[in-house]
Amino acid sequence: MTESPSSHNLTHAQPDLLVGLHTIFPECKSYADFQIPVFSQLSDLVPPVDPAYQLNPEATLAILAGFAFNRRVMLQGMHGTGKSTHIEQVAARLNWPCLRINLDGQITRMDLIGKDTIILADGKQITRFQEGLIPWSLQRPIALILDEYDAGQPDVMFVIQRMLEREGKLTLLDQNRVIEPHPAFRIFATSNTVGLGNWNGLYQGTQLLNHGQMDRWDIVAALNYLAPQEEQKILLSKVPELSPEQSEQMIALANLTRAGFEAGDLSTLMSTRTLITWGENWRIFKDFHLAFALAFLNKCEAEEKILIAEYFQRCFAVELHPDTTLNQ
Repeated sequence: MTESPSSHNLTHAQPDLLVGLHTIFPECKSYADFQIPVFSQLSDLVPPVDPAYQLNPEATLAILAGFAFNRRVMLQGMHGTGKSTHIEQVAARLNWPCLRINLDGQITRMDLIGKDTIILADGKQITRFQEGLIPWSLQRPIALILDEYDAGQPDVMFVIQRMLEREGKLTLLDQNRVIEPHPAFRIFATSNTVGLGNWNGLYQGTQLLNHGQMDRWDIVAALNYLAPQEEQKILLSKVPELSPEQSEQMIALANLTRAGFEAGDLSTLMSTRTLITWGENWRIFKDFHLAFALAFLNKCEAEEKILIAEYFQRCFAVELHPDTTLNQ
């Protein structure tokens, strides 16, 4: 596989190979096979492949449909399930350049579309339009990932809405120009909610999404927490110093917090990211209880710590005091 020039020279790049779904993604062998376009050359915007990442077959199939058939794909799920990383890892296996934009409350229309800037040319100050990230991406073979899609401000979301239509053209009113999307441009989004806002109190800052905009997403896939065996593979690959028994106990505890959250007994839960952080903290501090407290326990309310201590004792057969940490 050869290296290509930097991302600035991607304008004329195209995927130049076709590979069968079952060949490159054996996780999806239970689904119908189809051809997926692949780049033979790398660019500096292609994410690195994480061999430890466990691809969810259904989510992977949805993302691949986006790449193969230019479908607009949204991944929805709770925090820490690896939604953005999942899209990146699929793109990495296709050598597809990728760009992530986090739609936090500070992102403005000008950040995305562009703005006039004053520059110095031949000793004179002139005004020149500087393209934003969306028109820049639209003209290149970029997989654009809109992170935290449900946190975007309404004026920003209406900018994106036009791109979600079938032809996906973008009109720059300031430039009297219509931008045609690159044939290999793809758009994805991740969200914690399904456009209903912060109805459960867990995701402050999320917005109610326009139903007309939600209707423009061709595929909405759910990405939830992995099965224990798959989650254990990830945990042990990230923190190989853990024993299989320790990792099983940690995942059992995480699943109890998830069940407690669903039942309304807890206001937070342990994600796969939390498990990895717990293991990494243990590697640093050499103290299993302290590592747990720093990774998760200290994020909980005092009343909840008693229940979490019960979960801990049930999984590890060792008592954990809610108000202190013990050496194991």
